[in-house]
Amino acid sequence: MKLLEQMKELTQLRGISGCEDQVREYLLEKIQGHCDSYQVDNMGNLIVHKKGREAGSKKVLFSAHMDEVGFIITHVTKEGMLHFATVGGVTPAVTAGRPVLIGKDAVPGVIGTRPVHLITDEERKEYAKTEDMRIDIGAKDKEDALGRIALGDQATFIGPWKELGEESILARAIDDRAGCALLLEMIQGELEYDCTFAFVVQEETGCAGSKAVAYSQRPDIAVVVESTTAGDLPSAPEGRQVCRVGAGPVISFMDKGTIYPWDLYQQAVKLAEDAGIPWQTKEGVFGGNDARSYVSSAAGAKVLAVSLPVRYLHSANTLTNRSDIENARKLLELLAKELPRG
Repeated sequence: MKLLEQMKELTQLRGISGCEDQVREYLLEKIQGHCDSYQVDNMGNLIVHKKGREAGSKKVLFSAHMDEVGFIITHVTKEGMLHFATVGGVTPAVTAGRPVLIGKDAVPGVIGTRPVHLITDEERKEYAKTEDMRIDIGAKDKEDALGRIALGDQATFIGPWKELGEESILARAIDDRAGCALLLEMIQGELEYDCTFAFVVQEETGCAGSKAVAYSQRPDIAVVVESTTAGDLPSAPEGRQVCRVGAGPVISFMDKGTIYPWDLYQQAVKLAEDAGIPWQTKEGVFGGNDARSYVSSAAGAKVLAVSLPVRYLHSANTLTNRSDIENARKLLELLAKELPRG
């Protein structure tokens, strides 16, 4: 299945917010011969235009973000240990002890913190703070470390693609390389109506890229293709599980950044139900995505979010489901046929 093959390749590329070059270059190669025009704007967003059999009465844009969460190197100690800051929402719980790759040369390292036998009973009750952690690259001193890395280098989680059982997929950066793969699949196929596709930068640090795209493209409707947190774990209260892996793509009615137009939400739900596509909604007002930019920038747009439910979001190993990916693909195909008609 080409969709999964390309998703696998995308998840192995490195690209924290502001360093999306590898992802963009991959996408540029894959869209060749499948679109009518494309551009890379001043921020690094990749905007692709593809004609369908008809023009349509509404300008519809599908959007996914290229960046992932990670770290940036801020200081090197005299012993050669690296201080770092988080890029995007990364918690200490998923940080300590994780292997990382640093800079353009992918220098390997590990995020270290004090071991359990060197902390007090009181300190054991809480996770170590990120600012107290260091990245160890095995350097003998500061000079040795700076010979391999530089301040400002990106550091990314390591997380190989693994298939768990028949349905589950474990990989790094599913958020939002899965969305990129779904849009790429649409570009490589046939469309009933003209559509615009945006692969945007810097979503994880404030949705800056999509603001620029909203201003330059001014769509009537923007569909954000994302990943969202699935909390379907035994430890999570029923009202805080948000969504569930394997229950279908998530169509949101509200999150912390956007109230989605009720008529567009209902239209997407009806399309899914009429086609027999399993779907779910986001059971709670949590998170946010690039929809907040499209709804409020330039002249504004009607917005819709179609998300994959993903466990362990913003960690080195995130988990999604084959059937959810396939059902998201089917739903997006229907939206591309219906929304441009107006």
